[in-house]
Amino acid sequence: MSTPTGGTPMRSIFITGGGSGIGREVAIFFGERGWFVGIADINEQGMEDTLGLIPGGFKYAHKLDVRDRAAWDVALEAFSTAAGGKIDVVFNNAGIGHGGPIVEQTGDQIEDVLDINLKGVVYGAQAAHSHLKKSGPGSVLLNTASLAGIIGAPNLAVYCATKWGVRGLTQALDAEWAEDGIKVSALCPGFIDTPIIDKVAPETNRTGKEMLEEAGVEVSPVSAVPTVVWDAVHGDKVDYTVGKTAGRLLFLTRWLPGRVRKQIRNQGVGTDL
Repeated sequence: MSTPTGGTPMRSIFITGGGSGIGREVAIFFGERGWFVGIADINEQGMEDTLGLIPGGFKYAHKLDVRDRAAWDVALEAFSTAAGGKIDVVFNNAGIGHGGPIVEQTGDQIEDVLDINLKGVVYGAQAAHSHLKKSGPGSVLLNTASLAGIIGAPNLAVYCATKWGVRGLTQALDAEWAEDGIKVSALCPGFIDTPIIDKVAPETNRTGKEMLEEAGVEVSPVSAVPTVVWDAVHGDKVDYTVGKTAGRLLFLTRWLPGRVRKQIRNQGVGTDL
């Protein structure tokens, strides 16, 4: 087992989508707190940039396409070896997004979102189980869902389907793996200022962030995420929201679903929910 200077066994976390955005911020945050951090991504330059931002020498990168089930086994086994034979947390974070009316989505776009956002998370869970069971009790599988896994937002139908699926998977595994000492939770961010919403929409020549802000929708800084991930790793809830909008909507969908439905159908995700 790898140890810091003081000789205390070091905890380890494996993060997909670690080449940018949420994955990068979480990697830095945990590295600053003495964890052995492993990152995975298909973006090798992004991973190199992230490694340069993680303090200390306990860090590791592995190129991984989360759609490849066999590659998951190779990646986790390699990280476990690097981390001294133990993985405490797997953060199933990699994801992509395509927006627009569902009737205009291409087959390739639909398949990419389904394969990466949902199938990739399922594969990650399968591959992670034996490692987390070995490290339990108290090991954690954390899956990135979304505000889009709490409400069904117009023009995000396929993306919402994957994120609802991630929340369903999370709840099922939280029960299924309890006897193995593994906690399973879902991270449910609202709109976060990451490269996903910085893309320019060809039909408007504006970024997703610009359109969200013009519509009065809260966009949280990516720096708001790591503390919530830390709480998820050390807490006992299933759903962890990021941003006031996500937290409010999680509450309202449980207690005032009709109000939420009316608002979404008439105006989308606004600030007055």
